[in-house]
Amino acid sequence: MLNILVCVKQVPDVNLVKIDPETGSLIRKGVPAILNPHDENALEAALQMKERYGGFVTCITMGPDQAEEALRECLAAGADRAVLLSDRAFANADTLATSYVIVSAARTLGSFDLVFCGKESLDGATGQMASQLAERLDCSQLSCVEEILDLDERAGTLTARRCLERGFETAEARLPCLMTVEKSRYRVRIPNLKSWKASRKAEILRFDSRSIPGLDPAQIGDPGSPTKVPRTYPPAVGQRGRMLDEGSTEKTVEKLLGLLAGEH
Repeated sequence: MLNILVCVKQVPDVNLVKIDPETGSLIRKGVPAILNPHDENALEAALQMKERYGGFVTCITMGPDQAEEALRECLAAGADRAVLLSDRAFANADTLATSYVIVSAARTLGSFDLVFCGKESLDGATGQMASQLAERLDCSQLSCVEEILDLDERAGTLTARRCLERGFETAEARLPCLMTVEKSRYRVRIPNLKSWKASRKAEILRFDSRSIPGLDPAQIGDPGSPTKVPRTYPPAVGQRGRMLDEGSTEKTVEKLLGLLAGEH
Protein backbone atom coordinates (compact mmCIF):
# COMPACT_ATOMS: atom_id res chain seq x y z
CA MET A 1 0.00 0.00 0.00
CA LEU A 2 1.33 3.40 -1.01
CA ASN A 3 1.97 6.09 1.57
CA ILE A 4 1.18 9.39 -0.16
CA LEU A 5 1.81 12.95 0.99
CA VAL A 6 0.11 16.01 -0.52
CA CYS A 7 1.44 19.48 0.33
CA VAL A 8 -1.26 22.14 0.14
CA LYS A 9 -1.63 25.83 0.94
CA GLN A 10 -4.48 28.16 1.76
CA VAL A 11 -4.18 31.39 -0.24
CA PRO A 12 -6.18 34.60 -0.57
CA ASP A 13 -8.40 34.89 -3.63
CA VAL A 14 -5.99 36.97 -5.72
CA ASN A 15 -8.81 38.27 -7.89
CA LEU A 16 -10.06 40.20 -4.86
CA VAL A 17 -6.77 41.24 -3.24
CA LYS A 18 -5.71 44.88 -3.46
CA ILE A 19 -2.45 46.60 -2.53
CA ASP A 20 -2.18 49.54 -0.14
CA PRO A 21 -0.51 52.23 -2.29
CA GLU A 22 1.26 53.80 0.72
CA THR A 23 2.55 50.75 2.60
CA GLY A 24 2.79 48.37 -0.36
CA SER A 25 1.24 45.59 1.72
CA LEU A 26 -1.59 43.32 0.61
CA ILE A 27 -5.03 44.25 1.92
CA ARG A 28 -6.35 40.88 3.05
CA LYS A 29 -9.25 42.12 5.17
CA GLY A 30 -12.53 40.92 3.76
CA VAL A 31 -10.79 38.74 1.15
CA PRO A 32 -11.86 35.06 1.29
CA ALA A 33 -9.17 32.40 1.61
CA ILE A 34 -9.25 29.40 -0.73
CA LEU A 35 -7.37 26.17 -1.27
CA ASN A 36 -4.65 26.87 -3.82
CA PRO A 37 -6.09 25.64 -7.16
CA HIS A 38 -2.84 23.99 -8.28
CA ASP A 39 -2.82 22.03 -5.01
CA GLU A 40 -6.31 20.78 -5.82
CA ASN A 41 -4.87 19.19 -8.96
CA ALA A 42 -2.10 17.60 -6.87
CA LEU A 43 -4.68 16.20 -4.46
CA GLU A 44 -6.74 14.74 -7.31
CA ALA A 45 -3.64 13.00 -8.70
CA ALA A 46 -2.91 11.54 -5.26
CA LEU A 47 -6.49 10.29 -4.87
CA GLN A 48 -6.40 8.64 -8.30
CA MET A 49 -3.18 6.83 -7.34
CA LYS A 50 -4.81 5.69 -4.11
CA GLU A 51 -7.80 4.32 -6.02
CA ARG A 52 -5.60 2.65 -8.64
CA TYR A 53 -2.94 1.05 -6.46
CA GLY A 54 -4.26 1.32 -2.91
CA GLY A 55 -2.82 3.75 -0.41
CA PHE A 56 -3.14 6.23 2.41
CA VAL A 57 -3.24 9.97 1.62
CA THR A 58 -1.97 12.58 4.09
CA CYS A 59 -2.45 16.29 3.40
CA ILE A 60 -0.18 18.78 5.16
CA THR A 61 -0.11 22.57 5.28
CA MET A 62 1.61 25.34 7.20
CA GLY A 63 -0.41 28.39 8.12
CA PRO A 64 -2.68 30.06 10.68
CA ASP A 65 -5.59 28.31 12.39
CA GLN A 66 -7.95 29.24 9.55
CA ALA A 67 -5.91 27.04 7.19
CA GLU A 68 -7.73 24.16 8.85
CA GLU A 69 -10.61 24.87 6.47
CA ALA A 70 -8.42 24.07 3.45
CA LEU A 71 -7.49 20.75 5.06
CA ARG A 72 -11.15 19.90 5.60
CA GLU A 73 -11.72 20.42 1.89
CA CYS A 74 -9.00 17.84 1.27
CA LEU A 75 -10.62 15.38 3.69
CA ALA A 76 -13.99 15.87 2.02
CA ALA A 77 -12.43 15.05 -1.35
CA GLY A 78 -11.02 11.76 -0.03
CA ALA A 79 -7.79 12.37 1.91
CA ASP A 80 -7.31 10.06 4.91
CA ARG A 81 -5.40 12.38 7.25
CA ALA A 82 -4.82 16.11 7.60
CA VAL A 83 -1.91 17.85 9.34
CA LEU A 84 -1.73 21.55 10.26
CA LEU A 85 1.59 23.21 11.14
CA SER A 86 0.71 26.39 12.98
CA ASP A 87 2.81 28.61 15.23
CA ARG A 88 3.64 32.31 15.42
CA ALA A 89 7.27 31.22 15.20
CA PHE A 90 6.59 30.10 11.60
CA ALA A 91 5.45 33.59 10.53
CA ASN A 92 7.24 35.49 7.71
CA ALA A 93 8.70 32.24 6.38
CA ASP A 94 9.96 32.12 2.81
CA THR A 95 9.97 28.89 0.78
CA LEU A 96 13.26 27.72 2.32
CA ALA A 97 11.99 27.97 5.89
CA THR A 98 8.59 26.58 4.94
CA SER A 99 10.04 23.51 3.23
CA TYR A 100 12.24 22.88 6.28
CA VAL A 101 9.25 22.86 8.65
CA ILE A 102 7.09 20.72 6.36
CA VAL A 103 9.78 18.06 5.89
CA SER A 104 10.65 18.06 9.60
CA ALA A 105 7.02 17.42 10.47
CA ALA A 106 6.49 14.89 7.67
CA ARG A 107 9.38 12.76 8.92
CA THR A 108 7.57 12.28 12.22
CA LEU A 109 4.70 10.69 10.28
CA GLY A 110 6.84 8.06 8.57
CA SER A 111 8.27 7.65 5.07
CA PHE A 112 6.34 8.41 1.89
CA ASP A 113 6.41 6.68 -1.48
CA LEU A 114 4.83 9.55 -3.39
CA VAL A 115 4.68 13.29 -2.70
CA PHE A 116 2.43 15.64 -4.66
CA CYS A 117 2.63 19.44 -4.79
CA GLY A 118 0.98 22.18 -6.78
CA LYS A 119 3.37 23.65 -9.35
CA GLU A 120 3.03 27.08 -7.70
CA SER A 121 0.83 29.07 -5.34
CA LEU A 122 -1.42 31.90 -6.46
CA ASP A 123 -0.06 34.37 -3.93
CA GLY A 124 3.69 33.75 -4.23
CA ALA A 125 3.95 31.99 -7.61
CA THR A 126 7.67 31.26 -7.14
CA GLY A 127 7.43 27.59 -8.13
CA GLN A 128 10.29 26.80 -5.72
CA MET A 129 8.59 24.67 -3.08
CA ALA A 130 8.48 21.35 -4.92
CA SER A 131 12.21 21.32 -5.72
CA GLN A 132 13.13 22.31 -2.18
CA LEU A 133 10.94 19.58 -0.71
CA ALA A 134 12.41 16.97 -3.08
CA GLU A 135 15.93 17.99 -2.09
CA ARG A 136 15.18 17.85 1.63
CA LEU A 137 13.34 14.52 1.31
CA ASP A 138 16.17 13.12 -0.85
CA CYS A 139 13.74 11.82 -3.45
CA SER A 140 13.45 12.00 -7.22
CA GLN A 141 11.30 14.67 -8.84
CA LEU A 142 9.09 14.92 -11.92
CA SER A 143 7.57 18.30 -12.76
CA CYS A 144 4.76 19.18 -15.20
CA VAL A 145 3.32 15.65 -15.07
CA GLU A 146 0.44 15.40 -17.54
CA GLU A 147 -0.37 11.77 -16.74
CA ILE A 148 1.01 9.05 -14.49
CA LEU A 149 1.25 6.02 -16.77
CA ASP A 150 2.47 3.24 -14.50
CA LEU A 151 3.86 2.45 -11.08
CA ASP A 152 5.87 -0.70 -10.35
CA GLU A 153 6.08 -1.14 -6.59
CA ARG A 154 8.29 -4.21 -6.87
CA ALA A 155 10.86 -2.41 -9.04
CA GLY A 156 10.33 0.85 -7.15
CA THR A 157 9.77 2.91 -10.30
CA LEU A 158 7.17 5.28 -11.68
CA THR A 159 6.57 6.21 -15.33
CA ALA A 160 4.90 9.49 -16.25
CA ARG A 161 4.15 11.64 -19.26
CA ARG A 162 5.42 15.20 -18.86
CA CYS A 163 4.09 18.26 -20.64
CA LEU A 164 6.96 20.39 -21.95
CA GLU A 165 7.08 23.63 -23.90
CA ARG A 166 7.65 21.89 -27.24
CA GLY A 167 5.85 18.61 -26.75
CA PHE A 168 5.67 15.68 -24.37
CA GLU A 169 8.24 13.46 -22.68
CA THR A 170 7.87 10.03 -21.11
CA ALA A 171 10.13 9.72 -18.08
CA GLU A 172 10.83 7.09 -15.45
CA ALA A 173 11.76 7.94 -11.86
CA ARG A 174 12.66 5.91 -8.83
CA LEU A 175 10.54 5.90 -5.69
CA PRO A 176 10.18 7.86 -3.53
CA CYS A 177 9.16 10.47 -6.07
CA LEU A 178 7.80 13.99 -5.78
CA MET A 179 5.57 15.30 -8.57
CA THR A 180 3.84 18.46 -9.69
CA VAL A 181 0.95 17.81 -12.05
CA GLU A 182 -0.95 19.57 -14.81
CA LYS A 183 -4.69 20.06 -14.44
CA SER A 184 -5.71 18.55 -17.79
CA ARG A 185 -6.19 15.04 -16.35
CA TYR A 186 -6.36 15.91 -12.68
CA ARG A 187 -9.31 18.24 -12.26
CA VAL A 188 -10.52 18.31 -8.68
CA ARG A 189 -13.57 16.18 -7.85
CA ILE A 190 -16.66 17.51 -6.09
CA PRO A 191 -17.18 15.84 -2.68
CA ASN A 192 -20.54 14.24 -1.92
CA LEU A 193 -22.65 15.42 1.01
CA LYS A 194 -21.69 12.46 3.24
CA SER A 195 -17.95 13.12 2.79
CA TRP A 196 -18.42 16.84 3.35
CA LYS A 197 -20.27 16.27 6.62
CA ALA A 198 -17.65 13.79 7.81
CA SER A 199 -14.87 16.29 7.08
CA ARG A 200 -16.50 18.85 9.38
CA LYS A 201 -16.03 16.52 12.35
CA ALA A 202 -12.72 14.90 11.40
CA GLU A 203 -9.69 15.36 13.65
CA ILE A 204 -6.90 17.59 12.36
CA LEU A 205 -3.43 16.60 13.57
CA ARG A 206 -1.60 19.75 14.73
CA PHE A 207 2.10 20.53 15.20
CA ASP A 208 3.83 23.65 16.48
CA SER A 209 7.52 24.54 16.82
CA ARG A 210 7.73 22.72 20.16
CA SER A 211 6.11 19.47 19.07
CA ILE A 212 8.25 18.83 15.96
CA PRO A 213 11.32 16.88 17.17
CA GLY A 214 14.72 18.42 16.47
CA LEU A 215 13.38 21.63 14.90
CA ASP A 216 16.12 24.28 14.70
CA PRO A 217 14.72 27.73 15.67
CA ALA A 218 17.32 29.40 13.46
CA GLN A 219 15.83 27.74 10.35
CA ILE A 220 12.16 28.64 10.82
CA GLY A 221 10.09 31.76 10.36
CA ASP A 222 11.82 35.08 9.76
CA PRO A 223 15.25 34.02 11.14
CA GLY A 224 15.39 31.08 8.73
CA SER A 225 14.27 33.06 5.68
CA PRO A 226 17.06 34.61 3.59
CA THR A 227 14.49 35.99 1.12
CA LYS A 228 13.23 39.41 2.20
CA VAL A 229 10.51 41.40 0.45
CA PRO A 230 10.95 45.08 1.42
CA ARG A 231 7.94 46.28 -0.53
CA THR A 232 5.17 45.08 -2.82
CA TYR A 233 3.63 47.39 -5.40
CA PRO A 234 1.40 47.12 -8.47
CA PRO A 235 3.00 47.80 -11.86
CA ALA A 236 2.59 51.33 -13.17
CA VAL A 237 -0.18 51.67 -15.71
CA GLY A 238 1.24 53.12 -18.91
CA GLN A 239 -0.44 55.20 -21.54
CA ARG A 240 -3.17 53.40 -23.45
CA GLY A 241 -2.29 52.28 -26.95
CA ARG A 242 -3.70 53.83 -30.10
CA MET A 243 -5.29 51.96 -32.98
CA LEU A 244 -4.22 53.21 -36.40
CA ASP A 245 -6.29 52.67 -39.52
CA GLU A 246 -5.75 55.22 -42.28
CA GLY A 247 -7.55 53.20 -44.92
CA SER A 248 -4.49 51.51 -46.46
CA THR A 249 -1.27 49.89 -45.34
CA GLU A 250 0.86 52.65 -46.91
CA LYS A 251 -1.04 55.48 -45.21
CA THR A 252 -1.14 53.65 -41.85
CA VAL A 253 2.65 53.08 -41.96
CA GLU A 254 3.19 56.73 -42.90
CA LYS A 255 1.06 57.79 -39.93
CA LEU A 256 2.95 55.44 -37.60
CA LEU A 257 6.35 56.75 -38.75
CA GLY A 258 5.15 60.29 -38.20
CA LEU A 259 4.09 59.48 -34.64
CA LEU A 260 7.41 57.75 -33.88
CA ALA A 261 9.33 60.73 -35.29
CA GLY A 262 7.31 63.06 -33.10
CA GLU A 263 8.19 60.96 -30.03
CA HIS A 264 11.88 60.96 -31.04
